[in-house]
Amino acid sequence: MSARSERDDGPEPPHPRRTSVLFGHAEAEQALLENFRSGCVAHAWLLGGAAGIGKATLAYRMARFVLANPDPSSPAVQRATTLAIDADHPIAQRVAAQAHSDLLVLERTLGDNDKLRTVITVDEVRRTVSFFGSTAGEGGWRVCIVDSADELKYPEASNALLKVLEEPPARSLFLIVSHAPGRLLATIRSRCRRLMLRPLSEVDVVNAAAVALGRDAGDPDLRAAAGSAEGSVARAIALAYGPLAQVRERVLGMLNQLPTVDAQALHSLGDSLERTDEGAFETFVETVRNWLSAHLTTAASAPDMADRGRLARVAEVWEKLNRAAQEVEVFNLERKPMVFAVFGLLAETARR
Repeated sequence: MSARSERDDGPEPPHPRRTSVLFGHAEAEQALLENFRSGCVAHAWLLGGAAGIGKATLAYRMARFVLANPDPSSPAVQRATTLAIDADHPIAQRVAAQAHSDLLVLERTLGDNDKLRTVITVDEVRRTVSFFGSTAGEGGWRVCIVDSADELKYPEASNALLKVLEEPPARSLFLIVSHAPGRLLATIRSRCRRLMLRPLSEVDVVNAAAVALGRDAGDPDLRAAAGSAEGSVARAIALAYGPLAQVRERVLGMLNQLPTVDAQALHSLGDSLERTDEGAFETFVETVRNWLSAHLTTAASAPDMADRGRLARVAEVWEKLNRAAQEVEVFNLERKPMVFAVFGLLAETARR
């Protein structure tokens, strides 16, 4: 089972191996296409950028294209304008079903306790030895996708991957996804051609999420979430429909009650942020920050001196919020005290 399998706490986009549409990365796609049809194919690509912006989707798109068109000089490749192949193409169907013998995917798998491992194990990486040591089953390319290299936590796993990268067999292609390429081994980075992907625009986030979930791109919840998703489709979906949406609505409800503060609700919120991960704390900070931004904009446009004074107080809370959030993240501090501190400041500001 993949790290991206469906969860019960909210909808998720389809796994990239089943995603046929790519949004917002035309330039990166063209770089891969041009390199392939040049005939001088780079054996390893490092696809870097923030989580959830489509790096794995692009990797699978490239893998399908290469497996379906093994000859870079063929007319089909030379006249292609994108890496797209039809979703009904046999190669696309087999990749989606994880049934193509010439595609190896290194990703987190289920452990003995039926829970998803937190790392890609060294045994998984060592599968590359036999995979690349044999002839391609269909006489074309052997493609390996690593999703993601950030989960090669142990030196043995990184070194096992490095060994294959150092001695790549003919007609082999590595597509290595990383959310933080700078943290990978320098020796791995040096053996890859780097392709950095930018966060998606809000429009692309909305369209990609709508296509992924079969929803209307005009959905107001989705459009609002896209503005806070920092270019990530997965984050937009979580903010609009998943557990992060619940965090955001909960915080907004408490903000709208200011200057009244419900201590019991603060305790409950603080406890939930301590227990959960998956961006819940970041969603709390972002929701408060966006709420403050709206009030700053209103106060800045008001001519009344009282509103000007309030502008300064809101700006002060903004600065303290950002400073506290950074300290919590950097020093791994408890989150609950920050929740109380932030709402205490907000309540005091609202009363003035």
